[in-house]
Formats: sequence, C-alpha cells, structure tokens
Amino acid sequence: MKKKNPESRIQNPVAPRRKASSAPEKKSAPLLILISAPSGGGKTTLCDLLLKSQPQMTRAITCTTRPPRPGDYHFFTAEEFLKRLHAGNFIEHATVYGNSYGILKSELLGKLREGKDVLLNVDVQGAATIREQAATESELKRALVTIFLTPPSVTVLEQRLKKRGADAAVVIQKRLAVAKQEIAQWKNFDYLLISGDKLEDLRRALAIIESEKMRSERSLPPVF
Repeated sequence: MKKKNPESRIQNPVAPRRKASSAPEKKSAPLLILISAPSGGGKTTLCDLLLKSQPQMTRAITCTTRPPRPGDYHFFTAEEFLKRLHAGNFIEHATVYGNSYGILKSELLGKLREGKDVLLNVDVQGAATIREQAATESELKRALVTIFLTPPSVTVLEQRLKKRGADAAVVIQKRLAVAKQEIAQWKNFDYLLISGDKLEDLRRALAIIESEKMRSERSLPPVF
C-alpha cells in the first residue's frame, strides 16, 4: 500500500497571498501630540522617553533669532522672523530674554504629510495659542491631541523642585505660584495625566496615543 505524504493532509484554507508591497502599510492618520505641564511637572522627561520609544515620532524644530549655535533650531534674523510673523506663518511664538522663538505651521504640516507623528513640548500659554491657531487649519485640528501632565498635588511638585536643587527657595515659591495658575487650566486639554514615575507616565501617554490612532476618523476603513 502506497504511503501518503503527511504534508499532503494539510490543506491551506486561505487564498494565495498577494505579493507583499515594499511600501509600509499606513494604518492611521498621524498625530500632532501636544504635551504641557507646570514647571517641574516632568514634560521634558516624558517627551524624551516618547521620542526614544517611538521611531515614527519626531519633534517640531523651533525657529529663533538667537545667535546660531549647535542644536535643533532654524535660525532667522530679526527681520526674517518679523516678516514671517506678520504673514501669519507661526502657529505659536514668544520672546524670551530678547530673542524670538516660534514654530512654523509649515514645519508641522510638512511632517504630518510625511506620515510622522509630531511632538510639541510647550507651556500652558503656548498650548492655548496652538489650540486657537489649529482651529483654523483643518489638517492641524484633525491631528491635534493635547495632554496636560501634572503631579497629584502642589506639595508633590514643591518636593520635586526642591529635589532638583536648581533654584533658591524664593524662586521655587514663585514657580509654585505660577504652577497653581497653570494647573487650573487642565480642563482645557483633551487628557489629564497625573504624573507618577517616569515609566508609568510613558505607559499612560502611549495608551493615549494608541487610543487616539484608533478613532474612526483617523483609521483606514476595513476592506469587506
């Protein structure tokens, strides 16, 4: 009696696979992720961890009029910056110690159109400006997700500032006074993230990002 090949008993119920495309599969629309926090709230640490863990995520490069030096900046003369400002090119800008800083709308739109998630690390005032400006730009409005990161209490924030050892006691008290005003704005954000340890903050931020990517308006429809 002729023996059957064991492999012949295995039938493939699935139709032959199509040849894999060399282009990466696009699963959802990219996000413009804005993270804000009071001074000492941990937003810079969280942003650094997000960038390290998410290769498809990039940071928006800021324009500045300060003297050029190594770093991720677009350097403009004061005249160039003012011209762009009057033209409405910036989604947000500020003057710090006599130098102007701003983020170009074209910088954000260009990276979003490349399919990259864009990360913004801004203060509460800057966040308010970006929300207002994004409301007039359909692409930015659709992509924007805002997260407010804060310790569970002002007492915990004070402990963190003291632990850093970077400021005198009088400066810390001034920072805390400003922080109280900033924390009061948490309701204006899409998400409130109560800060714990660094890894827990990262885990929860990633959960927010993943859930936002699964929103029906950002996902590709199923094929059926």
